This record gives sequence, structure tokens and C-alpha cells, in this order.
Amino acid sequence: MDITFLIKSIAGLAVILGILILIFLYTPQKKKKNIQKKRVSSQSPKNRDRDIEKSLEELLAVIKDKHATTEELAKALELIIKYHGKIHPKLGMRSHPDFDIYSEILLRICRHPNTNKDIIVKFDKALAKRNPEYLREINDSLNKGLNSRGF
Repeated sequence: MDITFLIKSIAGLAVILGILILIFLYTPQKKKKNIQKKRVSSQSPKNRDRDIEKSLEELLAVIKDKHATTEELAKALELIIKYHGKIHPKLGMRSHPDFDIYSEILLRICRHPNTNKDIIVKFDKALAKRNPEYLREINDSLNKGLNSRGF
């Protein structure tokens, strides 16, 4: 009689556990859908900039293009700061691997034939302001870019 009671107790607990898991999995999905709907509906088309759709790779392609004008460079850098300006936090003492993209951007704008000091300084200050923990790395990348210009 003790073994049967033990087996029935284990089976009952397994059923209760299954029901609790189903309740747990079912409830958050409903909340996530509601949150996503609220986010989409709260943004009006007038407030959304159509340049949001540009990815970091597309903006980097503009900077890599040697025939890009000064205005195109300024617009691309402005969009990078606006939508992609926050770099992931450091991994201890090391910088995040995504920082290499921003380092490349700094090098490219320093070496671009149609750049000027205003564009470089504005991007440097904005990037340093949004990422104070990367200040030293940003300055190092900027120095490397300016030294590589080769006058």
C-alpha cells in the first residue's frame, strides 16, 4: 500500500508540474505580443525616419565609397550616431568585438578624400559622448586614422 501511494503521489506531482509549465509558457507569449503591438502602434509614420531602415553595413558602404560627397559622408555619419551610436559594454578590460566596426569608420573618414575637419570632429565628439567607457580606444583609432593620411 505504501508503494502505490508513492507512485500515485509522484504521478500527481508530475501532472501538477506539467500544468504549471504550460501556464508559465502560455502567459509570457501573450504579453510579448501585446508589447510588440503597442510599440508598433505608438510610432506614427511621420515620426519615423525612413533612413532607419539603413543598416550599419549600408552606411559603412557609403563611407568606403571614395566618390561619396561631403554631404553624403556627413549624413551617413549622422545616421550612424543616431541609430547605431551606442557600442556594447566592454568585456572586462577588453573592448567588445563590435568596436572594430567603429574603429574602421574612424579610420575611413580620416582617410576619405572628401572629408573635412568638421565632419571628423563632430563624429568623434558624438561617439565619445555616447560611449564614455571607450574614450581611450576612440582617441587611439582617431590618431591612427589621422596619422595614416600621409600628407
